[in-house]
Amino acid sequence: MKTQYYTATSLDGFIATEDNSLEWLFPLGDVNETSYPSFIADVGALAMGSATYEWMLRHTDNIAAQTGSPWPYSQPTWVFSTRALPLVPKADVRLARGDVRPIHAEMRQAAGSKNIWIVGGGDLAGQFYDAGLLDEVIVQVGSVTLGRGKPLFPRRVTNPPLRLVSVHKIGPGFAELRYEMPKDTHKPVRPSGSTGLVTLFSHAATAPQAMTIITLMTFTWRQT
Repeated sequence: MKTQYYTATSLDGFIATEDNSLEWLFPLGDVNETSYPSFIADVGALAMGSATYEWMLRHTDNIAAQTGSPWPYSQPTWVFSTRALPLVPKADVRLARGDVRPIHAEMRQAAGSKNIWIVGGGDLAGQFYDAGLLDEVIVQVGSVTLGRGKPLFPRRVTNPPLRLVSVHKIGPGFAELRYEMPKDTHKPVRPSGSTGLVTLFSHAATAPQAMTIITLMTFTWRQT
């Protein structure tokens, strides 16, 4: 069982626009041409932040048109939020807050032998990394730039770096990069300051559907 951050990012390292829109993803490809169908088949539990969840709530019609249901997951989903949020009828959605470690333990129990998917955003994935719980980052790098927006992974990971496992081209719009997270004892650094984007890779593959397709691997950081 692995805990995986699977997402899509622009070439300049943003997973969403400043207003949390994922619509830049739609023109880039078909989710069925990506690794997503095989990926989701091995997922037993999900975690997502409130911005991702609220985006899904606002776009239930689009999601239903693409997946056949306003909520596309049969797996239990933990939504991290400091606010009360409406629940999707008939969906197994559980609100959570605070330290990710006890929630991860609950997710492991629910997932059984299957994987845990950190849907995003980037800071939530970073919290799992900070706790030593993130195993892999799978990122679909899109052939567009956004200029600014929500960063892919607002953490500094340099020594040791991530281990590149595979690169896969999917059509003209995406390259999929799969990384293993380093397992070490150094204290994670949460970058502060502004701008300063560092891209650790390029090559992309796969086109995802707006919210599920966001994997990590163009690590972007804010540097002081």
